Amino acid sequence: MKVAVIGAGWAGLAAAVGAVRAGHEVTLFEATRSLGGRARGLSVQLPDGASAMLDNGQHILIGAYSQTLRVMRDVGVDPERVLLRLPLTLRFPDGLGLALPDWPAPWDAAAGVLFARGWHWRDKLSLLRAMARWRRSGFQCGEHESVAALCAGLTPRVMAELIEPLCVSALNTPAGRSSARVFLRVLRDALFGPGDGRSRASNLLLPRCDLGALFPDAAAQWLTSHGAALQTAHRILALSPEAGAWRVDGERFDKVVLACPAREAARLIEGGGARAKPWVERAHGLQYEAIATIYALGQHRLPLPVLALRCGPGAPAQFVFDRAQLGGPPGLLAFVVSASQGDPGSLQRQVL
Repeated sequence: MKVAVIGAGWAGLAAAVGAVRAGHEVTLFEATRSLGGRARGLSVQLPDGASAMLDNGQHILIGAYSQTLRVMRDVGVDPERVLLRLPLTLRFPDGLGLALPDWPAPWDAAAGVLFARGWHWRDKLSLLRAMARWRRSGFQCGEHESVAALCAGLTPRVMAELIEPLCVSALNTPAGRSSARVFLRVLRDALFGPGDGRSRASNLLLPRCDLGALFPDAAAQWLTSHGAALQTAHRILALSPEAGAWRVDGERFDKVVLACPAREAARLIEGGGARAKPWVERAHGLQYEAIATIYALGQHRLPLPVLALRCGPGAPAQFVFDRAQLGGPPGLLAFVVSASQGDPGSLQRQVL
């Protein structure tokens, strides 16, 4: 078939690779001049005038991302070379917190809880009981239950040092407004899943290169070498059905994959009639929360490539990454504020 993929973020690139591998003729459209969407590299100028490739936001992967790691290998990227693998670690600057040993699941999670630094036996027991209960339930719960309600029996320390950081980093939404059903699925896959055979599911996979080099650049090269067409700086203006096919800015395609933001997808199919109306209304009703990354350049070196931070009023960042340990310039730190509130200037002042 002749297939149009609209949007060249990681989802669109993966869809295009899959369609090409299935033997289809693919055209990939991207509204901007760069590939990668929300996870791409950016060339920036440092204070000393030197240039560096950073990212439009600090991202990580975990070992449970088996499909992501597979498509990276499909386009010639070796995850073992471009990703630093670490057992799941939520250590704070004072050395307290959770760190899983490099053991098979679920023993790594159990040992990490039992040997968590700074935790009282009540903290550990409450979490072990909850984990056992979640496993017995098949990681299922009420459809509208929140993470805060799900974890109501946990101690304040476990909530503050494990559940809330995991929830906001995985779902980008505070525990009081996050779906417990989705959170349990994340825990199931991340703490008790099989991984991809080379990394345990709970392993942190930290990029050693910019996000463009991590996948989008290689995917684009692979696609063009396999006959796909890439059209950047091309925002689709008109999408319309036509006798079992589609017109994309006047060009006929058998199938269309919308791999763009939901509101952009809704704009494109608003003329799709009664069948499309419920989806369009739902897409327009989605609410979004920002993830901010503040880069700070100084003389600092962290004891680990990533540390958890105790966030609160006036201290919004939940994690800090030492980019020098990940192939970046010396002294460069990346502070991550998930579910961030406020303007960029205020966030930057608070983090600094």
